Amino acid sequence: MQAVDKDTSAGGQARARLLGELREHALIVGEVTLTSGAKAQYYVDAKRAILRPDGFMALAELLAAQAQEWDATAVGGMTMGADAVACAALAGGARVKAFFVRKDAKAHGLQRRIEGPLLEQQDRCLVVEDVVTTGGSTLAAIAALQEAGHRICGVVSVLDRLAGAGAAIEHAAGAPYLALSTIDEVYPERPDRERA
Repeated sequence: MQAVDKDTSAGGQARARLLGELREHALIVGEVTLTSGAKAQYYVDAKRAILRPDGFMALAELLAAQAQEWDATAVGGMTMGADAVACAALAGGARVKAFFVRKDAKAHGLQRRIEGPLLEQQDRCLVVEDVVTTGGSTLAAIAALQEAGHRICGVVSVLDRLAGAGAAIEHAAGAPYLALSTIDEVYPERPDRERA
């Protein structure tokens, strides 16, 4: 897993704004059940931060730059976790198509699993997710894209809970995985943090 540079450039400033928004609005301390079924003593609801103007614009700047760096032509992922993230790339000026992957294909209408503008074989897909814990949703989106014959140029999460999913994501995608932030940065005093 790659980490975003902690510099003072425009990208570094956007990242600092994103971290501030995640700390202030997304971190919930208290017992919760995660998507994976595991119990945790805190929760990060990134949507509470990235669906606010400052968080959204910081994310937009970071994603548009990453899409350009990896020559992405399409940005998206599993619906709900990827929806706001993919839209932020568009808002940041990325010249990409946005798409959403459904858990299952619809049984009516066009019966598509991958929604949005049609992806073409030459498209380079940037898979995005708001929060990664086990990586299950991200891995499912990667598999759906690969089954449909699409190439993945990279994977980006807004926050990685550092539960070990990064290597599995990179392996499945055959492309780099980048976390824009980690739980260590958003909640460094968390009770389950491994101390060096």
